[in-house]
Amino acid sequence: MKRQIRPLFGSVEAKIGLGVGAGGDVKKQIDMVAENALFQTLQEHKVSCTVVSEESGVKKIGSHPSQFYVTTDPVDGTTNAVRGLPFMDVSIAVSKKPMLGSVETGLVADVLRDITYTAKKGKGAYRNGKRIKPSETASLDEAVIGVDFSNFKARAVVNKLIRILEKTRHLRHLGANALEICYVADGTTDAFIDIRGKLRVTDIAAAQLILREVGGIIATPRGAKLSVPLTPTQRVSFVAAANKSIYGTIQKLMKTAKDNPRSAN
Repeated sequence: MKRQIRPLFGSVEAKIGLGVGAGGDVKKQIDMVAENALFQTLQEHKVSCTVVSEESGVKKIGSHPSQFYVTTDPVDGTTNAVRGLPFMDVSIAVSKKPMLGSVETGLVADVLRDITYTAKKGKGAYRNGKRIKPSETASLDEAVIGVDFSNFKARAVVNKLIRILEKTRHLRHLGANALEICYVADGTTDAFIDIRGKLRVTDIAAAQLILREVGGIIATPRGAKLSVPLTPTQRVSFVAAANKSIYGTIQKLMKTAKDNPRSAN
């Protein structure tokens, strides 16, 4: 897939719109090239599975399509890709049931840096074959926190996170959420927050397993387990954290902002 995607990075061709995808966004040429490469690979290896894709929806392949489910975002970070911003990935998750909690294998590949994150349930997680672990940072003063604000409801998101924003010195958003979760998993950053209710589960199906396999935490904003079906239209909100300490701090500050709405004014 990398071979097909790279020539389109930042190109005029990458921006060509090809209608609306199953997830609700406009499909770009680069998205479809990546997805077609995945389908071709599966067919060449005679794999039977059901593909759940952000672009083409649900497609059955082979004689036993219910045997495995392959959930993918062929290009996570499409806006970056078409603008020539070097932060994008391919995300692929494999499960035996179409549920997020059933994901058994995850792969997130940084297309431009030749970095691949992988995980198998119960076997840990790896970066280019080397086992990874998250950071032990507990203080927001020292932490690097990713927050996705890219939404027309940005004011509501800020209000809910205002206490965290006030106490965090280093805020980031790089534009490819699967990779940002992997950055939490390998200790590059300390947490990533997306409470917009906009992100599709196809974006994080692989990355959430990678984070869990290193002992990190990913849960709903209320602290519940992420338990949702793997469909192209399923949306999620979550807090991903490197460890229990920083997760607890984020949860406490989010509750404080909710209980004291005037603090956000």
